[in-house]
Amino acid sequence: MSIQYTTVGDLKVGNYVVIDGEPCRVVEISKAKTGKHGSAKANIVAIGLFTGQKRTLMAPVDQQVEVPIIEKHIGQILADKGDTITIMDMENYETFDIEKPTDADIVDKIRPGAEVEYWEIMGRKKIVRVK
Repeated sequence: MSIQYTTVGDLKVGNYVVIDGEPCRVVEISKAKTGKHGSAKANIVAIGLFTGQKRTLMAPVDQQVEVPIIEKHIGQILADKGDTITIMDMENYETFDIEKPTDADIVDKIRPGAEVEYWEIMGRKKIVRVK
């Protein structure tokens, strides 16, 4: 698993964070200082990259959180098998099956021979766009 660590206070909207073991993209952050002797807290709302599920994280701003390292690759579609797609990586020519995306814009462009950009995040792969 490729992750690194950062503090909650350093996160910004659009960054990526791991919440409950799921890589997510931050969509909203609100910070509040609690009382005279309390430390500042941050409420982070994020959307899961693979599930699309909304997740929240409430933590002190100086707490360490995991940030996934996203590896971006280019591949070519070899076959469409219904709910999975066979892709060949254009750098090392490795072939693998990947789950078909649910986004209608991407699904319409999927055809054998098309080039796709896919992300590898924490050992899982996701098609992001079709070129």
